[in-house]
Amino acid sequence: MPEPDVHTLDFAISGMTCAACAGRIEKALHKLPGVNVASVNLATERAHVEAASPGLAEAVTAVVAKLGYGAQLIHPGTRLPDINDGQEGWKVVCAALLTAPLVLPMLGSIFGQHWMLPGWVQALLATPVQFWLGARFYRSGWKAAVNLSGNMDLLVAIGTSAAYGLSLYLLFRHPEHLYFEASSAVITLVMLGKWLETRARRQTTEAIRALQALRPDTARVRRDGQERDVPLANIKVGDVVVVRPGERMPVDGRIVEGISYLDESLLTGESEPVKKSLNARVTGGAVNLDGVLLVETLAVGTETTLSRIIRMVEDAQIAKPAIQRLVDKVSAIFVPVVLAISLFTLLGWGFYNGAWDQALLNAVAVLVIACPCALGLATPTAMMAGTGVAARYGILIKDADALELAHRINYVAFDKTGTLTEGRPVVTDVLVAGTDETTLISLAASLESGSHHPLAQAVLDYAKQHAITFAAATNARGLPGRGLQATVAGRTVFFGNVRCMQDIGVEMGLLDVQAQGLLQQGLTISWLAEKEQGQARLLGLLAFGDEIKPQSKAAIQHLRKLGIHTILLTGDNPVSAQRVAQQLGMDEVRAEQLPESKASVIMALRQQGHVVAMVGDGINDAPALASADISFAMSSGTDVAMHTSAVTLMRSDPLLVADTILVSRRTYNKIRQNLFWAFIYNMIGIPLAVFGQLSPVMAGAAMALSSVSVVSNALLLRRWRPSAGSSQE
Repeated sequence: MPEPDVHTLDFAISGMTCAACAGRIEKALHKLPGVNVASVNLATERAHVEAASPGLAEAVTAVVAKLGYGAQLIHPGTRLPDINDGQEGWKVVCAALLTAPLVLPMLGSIFGQHWMLPGWVQALLATPVQFWLGARFYRSGWKAAVNLSGNMDLLVAIGTSAAYGLSLYLLFRHPEHLYFEASSAVITLVMLGKWLETRARRQTTEAIRALQALRPDTARVRRDGQERDVPLANIKVGDVVVVRPGERMPVDGRIVEGISYLDESLLTGESEPVKKSLNARVTGGAVNLDGVLLVETLAVGTETTLSRIIRMVEDAQIAKPAIQRLVDKVSAIFVPVVLAISLFTLLGWGFYNGAWDQALLNAVAVLVIACPCALGLATPTAMMAGTGVAARYGILIKDADALELAHRINYVAFDKTGTLTEGRPVVTDVLVAGTDETTLISLAASLESGSHHPLAQAVLDYAKQHAITFAAATNARGLPGRGLQATVAGRTVFFGNVRCMQDIGVEMGLLDVQAQGLLQQGLTISWLAEKEQGQARLLGLLAFGDEIKPQSKAAIQHLRKLGIHTILLTGDNPVSAQRVAQQLGMDEVRAEQLPESKASVIMALRQQGHVVAMVGDGINDAPALASADISFAMSSGTDVAMHTSAVTLMRSDPLLVADTILVSRRTYNKIRQNLFWAFIYNMIGIPLAVFGQLSPVMAGAAMALSSVSVVSNALLLRRWRPSAGSSQE
């Protein structure tokens, strides 16, 4: 997360054609005063800038324009524009119609047929392809050249101009040997490749588009007893919105009237509708299935859960993993090296056999085949597809490094309450010592009234069920990893675990024996004591039961199948923790852990060379989450845990941890495959072109195929489905 004094700006970049373009823009943005971080993503055509001042938008736009590209500031909440590829498709058709009469006669020559058109007709067909339909290559290539850099368009412009110019020269010298079909076919194939690539790349952003489509444009608001439709931007916190069956929830809020089932599948990945009634929280974007609901607005605009989800997915897709930064360095020197190889090919063949026309064609083939476009798309398209499909199933990955690193996880640490258990404990037993049960519950409820911990809610629910009133506590303070201390009606009261009682010197007495029996049942114990004039006195204890989630055992088993070691880190007592770990089949248990000691355990494992993930949902998990290589937070937990984590699980389902690792493995495999194909095209194609074994037309086809194949391979990630405990890899 950026520091408070850092301003984040996002820009839509137009005119990029390859990784060299993205690298040049990124390098220029880094040189701007006040820019701390700059990242340009070719696949999303976006630039992400973190600056010390929000006033840098104009400077960024100006710098990008100077380089020959377009930059437009993207405001928070702006929807992704639809990619209009209709015009480009029409140009591809025109180019193909003009090029076909030039290329088809070559097929006839294979069968001994002479269908070649007169030279002046060939020139007439090739000229509009070269200078009208191919004008984009000249414009972009010229802008790159005047900035002393190179890109794919510069290579295409130089190569096709050489073939076209040679053909014009030969038209007046040796009209029987012309190469207009080479220049036209290369331009047509490159245009076709870019058009197919754009269409395919659009599919990698479908996850964000699907999420953005969940936001309705208007909401029905009830004001002064009347209902009216108003633009969503005009809704304020506190407004009551009316949501009818079949409509999407326009805001985050609280139900103040009505009962209904909501479909939250596109937000959480949960396929089953969820029943919502009075005072239940609802999330914008969910579909109301059967009842009319009145919802008090609690969050609007960029503060809604849906907006935060979209922002997290966008941030992950914009960011660059370490492997992409290495590819960018290669791409930065790629074009100059290719130009040098092409010049070497021209001179080598020319001086070798004196056939300068063939030497020029070989040099053109080198320029055309060596396109860095596939290199620039290999990693970001896979990252976009991976984060998109993960978001569809309730896994929000905040940054690219997390997705790239998750495939190496070999140790997963779990918190217990709310992570492996339901997080909704109930009071099962109340034992008193020197007081009565009503007083004991009243004092405990007073201490817990300001806490959001699951055990606190259990105490308050118990007090409410038994109609026990309680006074407000004062001077309340938390005792990290131990419990609470406060003043209630003039009494200094402590409520916490055994360690808390030991710290204040409480004698457990006969209750200790009974407590051991409760612990053997897997219950959690909280003790209540008071301290008066330096003397501590035990008042009693409360025992809590919390059911293990149905998915927890399958989650642990699935991680074990993946070869991953599991450890339970909890502040609970050793007996209860061990019982839970045994039921789930976990490898290791660390009980009675303070927040800082949880973090210490994580750091110790990392120092041993393990790649460690931490899964938690509470404030006390934040230090451990921050210490782990990869951190997972349940969305049902606290905002602190979610902000600290690299991955947010939109369902409180521990099975999603294994699914995250699986989608990371799939994505990383796609990145490696894409980079392999991107490099292999050049490693094979460039030598073939240098040695005269690859014509410019074949080079153009191979270059177009390389970009399309890389994007298409990444799109296969969209077929991934959560394993649900299977052994799917």
